[in-house]
Amino acid sequence: QVQLVESGGGLVQAGGSLGLSCAASGRTFSSYAMGWFRQAPGKERDFVAAISWSGDSTSYADSVKGRFTISRDNAKNTVYLQMNSLKPEDTAVYYCAATHRAYYSETYHPPTRYAYWGQGTQVTVSS
Repeated sequence: QVQLVESGGGLVQAGGSLGLSCAASGRTFSSYAMGWFRQAPGKERDFVAAISWSGDSTSYADSVKGRFTISRDNAKNTVYLQMNSLKPEDTAVYYCAATHRAYYSETYHPPTRYAYWGQGTQVTVSS
């Protein structure tokens, strides 16, 4: 089992930046590939970004490509999401998730592939 706790959400103006962190505890962090998802009110939970266990491979949703950056520090058991050039449509609850590293894919990111989830952190972008 792994426990995930997100932090860093908040309110920001359009065009601004925000950084999210997800601290993991429990079993070996490097056993897991990590992902960020988001869910806006009344909508499904959508993939945002993912990173392999080593950090050598990353993947992004088209809607955030070039604006968001996912990274990880295995020594600190933490994954990050740096969000730049934020837009009002980025407003959502952002969730950190973990899956066994063998399940990482650069192209396929269904939420059902991720076994462990954080509680979520709210990101609100005002226009």
